[in-house]
Amino acid sequence: MERTGTILRGRDFEPVEGRIVIGDDGRIEAIEEASVGSSDIICPAFVNAHTHIGDSIAKEAGRGLSLEDLVAPPDGLKHRLLRQASSDELVDAMHRSLRFMQRAGTAACLEFREGDVEGVRQLEAAVEGLEIDTVAFGRGSIDAMHAGDGYGASGANDAEFGDERAATLEAGKPFGIHAGEVDASDIHPALDLEPDFLVHVVHPESDHLERIADQEVPIAVCPRSNLVTDVGLSPYSELNERTTLALGTDNVMLNSPSMFREMEFLAKLSELSADEILRMATINGAEIAGLEYGLVEPDRKARLLVLDGDSDNLTGARDPVRAVVRRAGVDDVREVVLEG
Repeated sequence: MERTGTILRGRDFEPVEGRIVIGDDGRIEAIEEASVGSSDIICPAFVNAHTHIGDSIAKEAGRGLSLEDLVAPPDGLKHRLLRQASSDELVDAMHRSLRFMQRAGTAACLEFREGDVEGVRQLEAAVEGLEIDTVAFGRGSIDAMHAGDGYGASGANDAEFGDERAATLEAGKPFGIHAGEVDASDIHPALDLEPDFLVHVVHPESDHLERIADQEVPIAVCPRSNLVTDVGLSPYSELNERTTLALGTDNVMLNSPSMFREMEFLAKLSELSADEILRMATINGAEIAGLEYGLVEPDRKARLLVLDGDSDNLTGARDPVRAVVRRAGVDDVREVVLEG
């Protein structure tokens, strides 16, 4: 199997005209430079580093509510709506969000899964028949972590989470936690847990930035969500200077789970380069989750996004990386290759 076009190769997304050869095992065997006469643009499929897709039953609910009234456990609007929905309703709504994400070029999502063990099982049911990978960070109990792929904590002001962190270390699974979304008060307690990654970090102060750099803890940022909930925007350049940033779309209640929209939004409100943002949307999230893709390189799993470079939207683009990050959308997707 092969795909041809302009290949955005490696961590620096070097544009190479040629073909990608994919083996029977679903891995990239070779990248061959050649004149192929194809206008397609081939890049890694996206890894969405932070989602709450259970909210798919409540899209655009809660207009005008504060972040706490919207999503704070246990009685924020989303949690009330989740309790009111049947399991079948939740599974169907999540399936449709996952199907959209796959069609829009996402190979995997790191899902903070409400609903304890049952919530993890619902996610497993929702992804049936799809090729997208769901990395389930269970919430609510240590049993949920064991049922899933890790533990996703709401925030250090909600509980101590020491037992959950110890359990993930014993199980060899990752631990992520929201921090600094509303204010800075929960950042130090979150860092005390030595998490594998943080989510949001909108309000870090100088001492937090130093600890983040010292601990080398990655951060999943969610710009559109932070804007919608009116908590502010992370200091992206300052964080990027100190650690690895990944990109997530957060609650489906608030935003479409489109990495195209998230990349464009971040590119146009920050000073981060297109290359850096594409890394945030691909390899950086993959490395947080320990996934074997996110780069177009030999021996990597062939999980690729093929864009029609001759679409009405992309034709004439002079810089393929900027075109992917700032201009491309779902309508430009020719194919999502999810091998391996």
